[in-house]
Amino acid sequence: MINNQIIRAKMNIVLLGYMASGKSKIGKELADILSFDFKDIDNVIEDGEKKSINEIFVKSGELYFRKKEKEYLENLLKISNNTIISLGGGTPCYFNTMECLLANKNLTTVYLNVKIPVLVERLKIEKSKRPLISHIKTDELLAEFIGMHLFERVHFYNKASVKVNANGSSKDIVQDILLQLF
Repeated sequence: MINNQIIRAKMNIVLLGYMASGKSKIGKELADILSFDFKDIDNVIEDGEKKSINEIFVKSGELYFRKKEKEYLENLLKISNNTIISLGGGTPCYFNTMECLLANKNLTTVYLNVKIPVLVERLKIEKSKRPLISHIKTDELLAEFIGMHLFERVHFYNKASVKVNANGSSKDIVQDILLQLF
């Protein structure tokens, strides 16, 4: 399927996009196909901080979390080869993270673009696990929040080297990524 000689060189693939865009699911599937490692930045942070993302937000605040997010990502990129890295939805939007990712010649950024109604359906069942939206009461308010948030973030997401429509099945999304990368 994929010519492994093509991917022998040092390479990382960084998946970015809004909450619930499928970064972790797609990342794991892509890693399996390419025989790459898989790292979810949220899991890396939780392991390093010995706290859940929710706990970090509540006890230390979003700014502390964003600083740690950048720090852990920089460290991860220094030690990673042939790794799929799933970012948090806000990771590329803070400090100069997106510019640093784009300047790194050993990685490719991939934006998983998902429509707002699909994001609402995915997020409404897991709101309690997501500190930024846990307080939102209705689907309409969630759609409004996502729309405003995407408006702020899409500028960063659209800088990615590869852009993929991620509204369909994970199999189709992975196939699209592979076709664009190789």
